[in-house]
Amino acid sequence: MTARILHVVTNVGHYDDPAHPTGLWLSELAHAWEVFEKQGFQQTIVSPAGGASPLEPRSLRFPSYDRIAKAWHDDPARMALLESTSSPDAVDAADFDAIYFTGGHAVMYDFPGSEGLQRITREIFERGGVVSSVCHGYCGLLDTTLSDGSHLIAGRRMTGFSWREEELAKVDELVPYNAEEAARERGALYEKALIPFVSNVVVDGRLVTGQNPGSAKATARKVVEVLGG
Repeated sequence: MTARILHVVTNVGHYDDPAHPTGLWLSELAHAWEVFEKQGFQQTIVSPAGGASPLEPRSLRFPSYDRIAKAWHDDPARMALLESTSSPDAVDAADFDAIYFTGGHAVMYDFPGSEGLQRITREIFERGGVVSSVCHGYCGLLDTTLSDGSHLIAGRRMTGFSWREEELAKVDELVPYNAEEAARERGALYEKALIPFVSNVVVDGRLVTGQNPGSAKATARKVVEVLGG
């Protein structure tokens, strides 16, 4: 049976200061999409508000702007998918086997407060599906609770863009909060690689998380493994 993947992207195009643009980190979507596509999986894109998802300008530079990301950016049909994403209200969680939260600093603003995304994530997880994220995508899991009221990430091993990586990327004074700290406050057993920006994926049952942009492909491959049992 063909697996069905729901990708989550942002609608936000800048930090609190509009002079500093941000958005979807393209390679984090493109790399995972390619992995899932090779498996023949069905794929859909949703965003907190539906509609357009702007791109993070820095994701269009080397090394993130590699062959796979460039191929997506150069393909009008693929780019059109980012102009007309679904809204959570239009998504039936029962139609999907896994959810994959992409990153980019923009998601720090609109992922956590989306009750629609929280509903979809909870329903997929409680039906036995896979919940996954890469880089800042884990911000979409921070406030997601299960039916018993507990945080989905509480007591579970996970990773995501670290505070040290924020500092090295020189955006620690721009981001609205410390996501690593927020995950720990919610009971997550947060882990990170010893060396910043290297690929790192943590799997805890049906929760699959990648630390940074370089982890997208490996994260998607782990999702495939978990779906395969």
